[in-house]
Amino acid sequence: MSDDEKFLDKLATDLIFRLPPTFETVEEERRHRKERLAAALRVFGKFGFEEGVAGHITARDPEHTDHFWVNPFGMSFKHIKVSDLILVNHQGQVVEGRYPVNEAAFAIHSQVHQARPDVVAAAHSHSTHGRAISALGQRLEPITQDVCAFYQDHGLFDDYTGVVTDLEEGKRIAAALGDHKAVILRNHGLLTVGDSVDAAAWWFITMERSCQVQLLAKAAGQVVPIEHENAALTHQQIGNDLVGWINYQPLFDQITREQPDLFD
Repeated sequence: MSDDEKFLDKLATDLIFRLPPTFETVEEERRHRKERLAAALRVFGKFGFEEGVAGHITARDPEHTDHFWVNPFGMSFKHIKVSDLILVNHQGQVVEGRYPVNEAAFAIHSQVHQARPDVVAAAHSHSTHGRAISALGQRLEPITQDVCAFYQDHGLFDDYTGVVTDLEEGKRIAAALGDHKAVILRNHGLLTVGDSVDAAAWWFITMERSCQVQLLAKAAGQVVPIEHENAALTHQQIGNDLVGWINYQPLFDQITREQPDLFD
């Protein structure tokens, strides 16, 4: 047994260390994704990422993989429960749920999910500092350890043509995302993806904070960047979706203890 295998075996037998769950049935996995989606929306609401009716997080259905679950149009992130989530098919039709879908959510997320079969979840909202960076048409720079999660791993959609309601625009955003975990939409905001709802939500949260840090640091003076080799190494250490999932767990614990009604 290798040292890594011994370490994982010790984690499994002696220490409490959470890892992403596995499921015996598709129904269990669907319920899990919906619970994590409702919780992520509550976290976004708590952090003030709402701007009117803008913003959406999606989770691919584990059975009907060209369908996704998403928050209903016009409902506050702070109020969403599992039972409020809607299921949308590849044609933009609500096939389960009582509410309409945000047209922009379908135009963007349907194309991201189609272009990236590895992506389970995608998050987009009009957060304050993400919009500020997007207005500059800039990418994030390697100036802190945390932002290195995005080093050479986020795109820039360097265009703005109005509210995204056209599938072709969604395809262009998906192309700008490429195989990265995130993309900055110029004059618009941030979009992040992950192989779990937890990872996609964490990448959005830490990306928004990294935007804030970059704006503050540059306003204060000359920043000292991390050298390429060290930034690339740090990305390898903290930039994968498992690390994103792990980082998100304290936030999930907090919101579910504070607001257990989200499971209804």
